[in-house]
Amino acid sequence: MKKKKLLFLFNPFSGKGLIKNKLYEIVDSFVKNGYEVTIHPTQRPQDALERVEKHAGEYHLVVCSGGDGTLDEVVSGMMRREQKVPIGYIPSGSTNDFACSLKIPKSMAKAAQLAVSGIPFACDIGNFNGEYFVYIAAFGLFTDVSYATSQEQKNRIGHIAYIIEGIKRIPVVQSYHLRISYADQEIEGDFVYGMITNSVSAGGFRNITGKNVKLNDGFFEVTLIQMPKNPHELNEIIASLTNLIDNTDLIYTFKTDCLKVEAKEEIAWTLDGEYGGKHKDVAIFAEKEAVEIIVDRKL
Repeated sequence: MKKKKLLFLFNPFSGKGLIKNKLYEIVDSFVKNGYEVTIHPTQRPQDALERVEKHAGEYHLVVCSGGDGTLDEVVSGMMRREQKVPIGYIPSGSTNDFACSLKIPKSMAKAAQLAVSGIPFACDIGNFNGEYFVYIAAFGLFTDVSYATSQEQKNRIGHIAYIIEGIKRIPVVQSYHLRISYADQEIEGDFVYGMITNSVSAGGFRNITGKNVKLNDGFFEVTLIQMPKNPHELNEIIASLTNLIDNTDLIYTFKTDCLKVEAKEEIAWTLDGEYGGKHKDVAIFAEKEAVEIIVDRKL
């Protein structure tokens, strides 16, 4: 009987590099479940994306380990392929928002076992001007924090690093004048932050993305925060975000399967916590149930 083939990609520097101590246990779990394993530690940015795009069809399953950025690369590579294969995920980053949404265990050993014993779950994937994101596209305040925060700092204090780095920026917060179109609606105004998500958490904060989040319904959850005009409005926004209660006119929240964002200047975006480039005009839409990720049967 021919063995099933598994490609295992991992970021050796993700999190605290703990995977180096778990590697034998992880690979042993794959082999015991009947897989012939090819192991590839990523060598540089986009390495995982390129390897998946070119070689995923040679395997029955692709498993990756790293943070959200590693998963983003693997999914992006898979989205560029006509023939797709399921993806297993072993989270090892400092935040791992999407793993939280999928209820993938934090234990690497348990996540590895799940990757080869769970069931495929078809997830929505975001299309951002032809690029892809797994769970979040964002602009404005806090969005450059992920790639501006050093890996060492992320490893040491986890998602608190994002908060600390973000607070430093409040005195020089910039707003952007935007026209945002979705369905038959149009919003125009000055915004300091926006996120388009398919996740139950963002930046390590659970439930901040909205209620009744489903990862395969073909819809995003959108949050847009207007520029506060005075300290009272700023406090109103902070209170709403802290208490997770939508009781302010300064924050727009809605669901949509696509939207356009038009700006007067180029705005820096992040896709799954990684730098996504500067753009004036952005078209974002959900590709429903586009990629299969292995999850627990109880999800």
